[in-house]
Amino acid sequence: MNDPIHFFCTKAYPMKKNHITNRYKKGDLVYAKVRPCVTLVVRLYVRKVYYCAIHNDPTANELVYFDSELRPYLGNLSIVKCQQQIV
Repeated sequence: MNDPIHFFCTKAYPMKKNHITNRYKKGDLVYAKVRPCVTLVVRLYVRKVYYCAIHNDPTANELVYFDSELRPYLGNLSIVKCQQQIV
């Protein structure tokens, strides 16, 4: 432990922590890639998982998504995608 080389290596090159921040904050509007018609509200972010509620539907169950499964809601953009899928 008192070895000078070991001391130098640990001080000069500390281990980097994987600091991953969540992309969406609590209250942000998003939609899932699989269901772009449904607008979601981010309720909670825990352990790389987003817990979302359906916008304007308090009786609906909570939905759980990973970051890669969500996209930001940009007004009518997701509704246009939904209409294109139906046609």
